[in-house]
Amino acid sequence: MQNFVQNGAVVEVPAPYAVSSGGGALVGSIFGIAQADAESGATVALVRSGVFTHAKTSAQAWTVGAKLYWDDTNKVFTTAASGNTLVGVAMAVAANPSATGTVLLDGAAR
Repeated sequence: MQNFVQNGAVVEVPAPYAVSSGGGALVGSIFGIAQADAESGATVALVRSGVFTHAKTSAQAWTVGAKLYWDDTNKVFTTAASGNTLVGVAMAVAANPSATGTVLLDGAAR
């Protein structure tokens, strides 16, 4: 197939801000977890699907399958939809309070 570019599970985009390896990044409607550190504007490879442990809003309890949103201001996952971008679902229960949660990213651009 001559028009195939890449599978899309990992994409290279300009970093919207300085991001560390394992940190989340939102570029327009594309969300992923950085494979390596990148400065703002530098090319960063984002993993768009898979299961990750990541920082969450501490004062929230998560249930398996709960919709998760990316809080781009605080760089954490949250169950609060308002002002945030839907990026995945919780894969494990997370207590209130807790610093991290387990997130399933499905690779959809929203």
